[in-house]
Amino acid sequence: MGDRRGLGFYVLAGFFVLFVLFLYGPMSAIFILSFQGPSGGLTFPLNGVSLHWFGNLFEKQAVGDFGASFSRSLILGLLVMAATVVVALLAGLAFRRRFFGATPLFYLTIASLVVPSIIVSLGIGVLYQQLGMRPSWFGSGFGAHLTWTLPFGVLIMFAVFNRFSPSYEEAGRDLGASPWQTFWHVLLPMIAPSLIGVGLFGFSLSYDEFARSLLTMGTYNTLPLEIYAMTTNVTTPVLYALGTVTTLFSFLIIAGTVGAIALISRKRAS
Repeated sequence: MGDRRGLGFYVLAGFFVLFVLFLYGPMSAIFILSFQGPSGGLTFPLNGVSLHWFGNLFEKQAVGDFGASFSRSLILGLLVMAATVVVALLAGLAFRRRFFGATPLFYLTIASLVVPSIIVSLGIGVLYQQLGMRPSWFGSGFGAHLTWTLPFGVLIMFAVFNRFSPSYEEAGRDLGASPWQTFWHVLLPMIAPSLIGVGLFGFSLSYDEFARSLLTMGTYNTLPLEIYAMTTNVTTPVLYALGTVTTLFSFLIIAGTVGAIALISRKRAS
């Protein structure tokens, strides 16, 4: 049989290849340069190959604080993830029924998606100053990140519940299950993969967020802010080593999430 693929297929395939090269090309350059030798610089060619700069990450730096900023980003990402999952789930359950003010509340929820992130950051920072409060990564920073993650989580749960048939819950109630038992044993297992996806969305958006962190983190930087600050004064490949480690960490989180979703789906199928 001949190849029946039309011109459109090859155009889209070519576009996808260019997109992948554009996306991962710069990343691959950073990955390679992070293995520079001890006397290597920030550009090609490589001056030896070693793990020197990865080891340097765990040493005291003249500028920058990798460990503390990474810990703050990790803790903040986990807090934002938990809040996003819980609030998105409750919102999805609430909006399954019509109630007074549902439409304005929905648009208020997603309004922050269309407001420039730097404006949100500026507004929260100014508000804290007017109230006489000090911005902090666990206070104003946490709230700023939720303005970015919650709308996505809510929209995902709306899509999930729009496809969810209430007949499963009705069957559980017909068998004598209480509302809580129906939720725990029927509803929650079925939407668990979607909740994991919402959690991944919330964590990754918070972990990588820069603009909404810029004016809301106070005196302590998260990892994106620390990396940005270091680009102006770090002149060694240790910055590339940091980028490689954080990128691999992100891929591990994604792989773990995909594995958890596959495991839950397999258990449901069996």
